[in-house]
Amino acid sequence: MNIYVETNFVLELTFEQEQCASCEQVLNLCEAGQAKLIIPAYSLAEPHEKLNRQRNKRRELQKSLNDELSQLKRTSSYTNRINNIQDMTSLIVQSNEEERHRFIQYRERLLNVGEIVALTADILIEAASCEDNYDLKPQDAIVFASIINHLQRDCPQQACFLNRNSKDFDSPDIVNELNKFKCKMIPRFDHGYSFIQSQLSSE
Repeated sequence: MNIYVETNFVLELTFEQEQCASCEQVLNLCEAGQAKLIIPAYSLAEPHEKLNRQRNKRRELQKSLNDELSQLKRTSSYTNRINNIQDMTSLIVQSNEEERHRFIQYRERLLNVGEIVALTADILIEAASCEDNYDLKPQDAIVFASIINHLQRDCPQQACFLNRNSKDFDSPDIVNELNKFKCKMIPRFDHGYSFIQSQLSSE
């Protein structure tokens, strides 16, 4: 079975969000050779931008907090309460480093087990069409065009596209297009893992 994933699969693991356990289980299945993981190259590059944006936003927040705390420290009655807030500013710095480390670890695992769909000129041309035909944002259009391109070349007997972008990908036109290539669109990672388990157990 081909399992196609998008940027949110990487982010779910990196930020340890609510469906990260299901993503980890899907990754484990692929590492065990029970399924084939397919990742658009763009979906491994895009998280860098997200991490950098979040790091910069947190640094700005930390600076603002530190500036305010410096003023509050001048009031003796606030001293004990300020200590607790300073723990929070330390967490902001620590979380940036931990998330960057997790991303590097998961990127290595994904590169080792996954097949990466290179971002080619043909895919960029197709992505431009997908923006208009499916009303997709440019980033989502690149991901979708990458998946369709791979499905056309690989012709798998069974496939699924796991994502957390139901607002854009879970549309009748996109579902129908994926169905032409025997690929099921699943807009939740936990539901995706359940589907994969059921298919593997029935083989």
